[in-house]
Amino acid sequence: MRSYRFFFVSLDRGEPPHVHVRRENMVAKVWLEPVSLERAGGFGRAELTAIARLVQAHRDRLLRSWHEFFGR
Repeated sequence: MRSYRFFFVSLDRGEPPHVHVRRENMVAKVWLEPVSLERAGGFGRAELTAIARLVQAHRDRLLRSWHEFFGR
């Protein structure tokens, strides 16, 4: 099982809701409404599919966290 770090970046305040996903030196960016890849960040296609499934499975929680983080 691979470990991912999901995080927000405060400079992204003006962008639509999204999450950054890091593993090692790779960082993908995934929009949350709807869930779609914005930037692959070095991940391969199969792993990006797995990341998209994880984001979709936790989308509601990620959206709540986004709005809490940015105070919206």
